[in-house]
Amino acid sequence: MAVQEQHPPGYTPHIGESRQYWRDIILGLNDGLVSIFLLVVGVVSGGLDRSQVLLTATAGAIAGAVSMAAGEYLATKSQDEVFEAELALERTHIRDFRGLELEQLQGFFVDMGVDAGHIEPLMRAFEDNDEALLNAMAALEFGVVDSERRSPFRAMVASGGLFLLGSMPPVLPFVFAASVTTGLLWASILSVIGLFAVGVVKAYVARTHWLRSGLENLVVAGVGGAIAWGIGRAFDTTIG
Repeated sequence: MAVQEQHPPGYTPHIGESRQYWRDIILGLNDGLVSIFLLVVGVVSGGLDRSQVLLTATAGAIAGAVSMAAGEYLATKSQDEVFEAELALERTHIRDFRGLELEQLQGFFVDMGVDAGHIEPLMRAFEDNDEALLNAMAALEFGVVDSERRSPFRAMVASGGLFLLGSMPPVLPFVFAASVTTGLLWASILSVIGLFAVGVVKAYVARTHWLRSGLENLVVAGVGGAIAWGIGRAFDTTIG
């Protein structure tokens, strides 16, 4: 049975293993909400009827989710492969140019502000320990820490799956609404709620002000919505 970590009173714990995936979580949800809402606003103002709006929004949601998932998987996998190649080269450097690597590590400690009197005994811990030296160089030279490395599969699921989830508020009203106007009204209401909620969650994780973060999301979506509406109206006037 796992032992629950105990913290002293007043201690705020870190968010833990999910930290490296919050970019995918926020990006997926927010992108699904914003991009599909703007798509809906644009095609409604362009004169499409309810079934056409629903088809367009559904196709956009599916295409966006697949694109996000595939893109995040390939990007994360490529980044991990680059890190692996760099670590393999670092092993070679440690084997063949150990003195140079130790000098580099010492320079990193100096840059971090470690007192000069403490560096020499600290360096002795790495003189005959290849794995410790590799791990230190990986963290300080490449920013690679095993606990912070991202799984391509998890990143793919987070980005693609949450994009699809985020696209639901602007899409679902057109399944049930009797008219385009009603559908757009409910899509707007649900999207506003969703965007504000994503901003609040982001603020909670980042420990920033929840109201400012929520309103920031709404302003960005509002400006985009106005632009999308204007483009749709211009298209409808010109082509229609």
